[in-house]
Order: sequence, then structure tokens, then C-alpha cells
Amino acid sequence: MRLILISGLSGSGKSVALRALEDSGFYCVDNLPATMLPEAMAMYADFGYKDIAISVDTRSGPTLGALPKVVESLKSQGIDVRLLFLEAKPETLVKRFSETRRRHPLSDTGITVEESILLEQEMLAEVLELGTRIDTSELSANALRSWVRELVDADSSQLTLIFESFGFKHGVPQDADFVFDARCLPNPYYDPQLRPFTGRDQPIIDFFAGHQEVAEMIADIQAMIAKWLPCYGKENRSYLTVAVGCTGGQHRSVYIIENLARAFPDRQVLVRHRQLYREH
Repeated sequence: MRLILISGLSGSGKSVALRALEDSGFYCVDNLPATMLPEAMAMYADFGYKDIAISVDTRSGPTLGALPKVVESLKSQGIDVRLLFLEAKPETLVKRFSETRRRHPLSDTGITVEESILLEQEMLAEVLELGTRIDTSELSANALRSWVRELVDADSSQLTLIFESFGFKHGVPQDADFVFDARCLPNPYYDPQLRPFTGRDQPIIDFFAGHQEVAEMIADIQAMIAKWLPCYGKENRSYLTVAVGCTGGQHRSVYIIENLARAFPDRQVLVRHRQLYREH
């Protein structure tokens, strides 16, 4: 059996992620108390279900603290358990609650939305360490659905390298394990003829091919990742996210990420371009 747990901050897109899994054939349950997971999984096994997705978050109240031990117990039974933790920057979450006029689940205690977000972050601190983080601050619903499906389809028996480009002017992604800054490299943005293209297009590829420092940065990042991958593999991690940023997230970071992804042919690799998803 395969169990995908969806957790994270209110307003970060957990409902979107759960619906994406439902569309992919998972049997989905929203807001199940953590202590009920073993009983529920036994029942689903009797029913013959193979793929289950369940959201577990602060709405579960005091049972949330039991989640780490419950996850370990389910894994010991041979169940493929993976947790996706969705989050977003506080200012993004405040804006989303304001636009939708929804109440934050913790605001019933008489605190503001901002205070509710901080409280929820504290309550979920241990849960965050259990899974793969997805920062949805700059993501559309379609992009989030795509990323969730990619993560779920990845082979959980081996470490997956996630290479992610972003623009510093939009903020550093919270889900990155490593962050590299490519803003010191030549910028094709200042050439009006190159500006409309991205780092995946041939004119930009040709531009960077003429700059040795770009190749050197790619080689340095590749060497560092290759050196330390075995160490992260020993931690039984499922994912390692490497982010490269430039100013706008269109040219330099995209080009570098595409090259890094090809540099690890023997590894399971996922590629994300945050600002390309955002703009298109």
C-alpha cells in the first residue's frame, strides 16, 4: 500500500494537492486525526485500496503530536508512507485569507491571522521535519498540481534530486536545501533581443556558451552536490532540493538548472522553474 500524507499551513494549497491526488486515482480523506491512521489503513487494506492520500494538520488538534510515531509504525508494516508539507510565506498567506475572506482555523481563539500563522508554524514544526517541503508562495494551482504528481510518481526507494530555479526579487524558496546565487554572472536581460527568451531557449544557450565563468559555476555546484550526496543518502532522505537564483528567474538560473539536471544521469531528477511557472 502507498500512503501520501498532506500536511502544512492553512492557505498553502493542501486542498488543491489532495484533489490532484484524487484525480490521479488515490482514495482521499480530508482531516483525519493522526491517531486514527493505523485503524484507517487497516480498514482500507481490507477494502483492497492500494493508493491512499490523507490530510493531517492542525485541525486534528492534540492528536497531531502522535504523527511522527504513527508514521514510523506504518512504515514498519511495509507501507510506503510519504509526507508532503505545504507552506508559503506569511505575507502570502495573509493575502490569500484576505482575498478569499476565509477564517484561519486557529483564529477562533481570538487572535489575528498573522498570529494564527505563527502559532500554526510552531504547532507543525515537528511535522515539517517528516516530509518534503513545497513552498507554494509563487505557485499557481496548476503548477502545484503538477509538482505534487511528479513527487508522488517518483520512486521512493531512491533519493530524488530536485533542481529548482527562482528569482531573488520574488524571494528565496523556503523548500530549498541548498541555495546558490547566480546574479554575479553575465545577464542576457540587458540585451533587448535576448530578453524575451528563457534559459531553455537556444539564443540564451548560445549566449552562455561564450562565457567561461558560467561553465565554471555549473561545474563547482555539480562537484559539491556529487561530493555530499552520499552523506544525505545515509539519512534515508527521499528528496534533496537544490535551488539556483538570479534576479528574475528567467535566464541564468534556468540555464544552470537545466545543465545541472543533465549532469546526474544516474540519479532520479525533477526540474522546477518557479518563475516560468509563475509567468506562464
